Amino acid sequence: MRNRPGVIREILEDGDVALTANGKPFAIVVGVEEGELERTAAVIRRARAQLAVSGMRRAAAVAGVDALSPKEIEVEVSTVRAKRSRG
Repeated sequence: MRNRPGVIREILEDGDVALTANGKPFAIVVGVEEGELERTAAVIRRARAQLAVSGMRRAAAVAGVDALSPKEIEVEVSTVRAKRSRG
């Protein structure tokens, strides 16, 4: 990539590129327009956060805790905090 950046530009003309190691993806190379790096990075961070929230919601549904009342949530939080403080 360092020695031949033009090749990467050509590849990115067709879309984003997934980088893999041992057949497993570990990164995505995304083309950006001049002056759009920070905005593009912010959009990617926001998308990651949304994926994390979606994952937490799925896990809560699987665990059956997605319909807890605010009072039940407070009891759960208090229980966890008490366990942590005891060590």
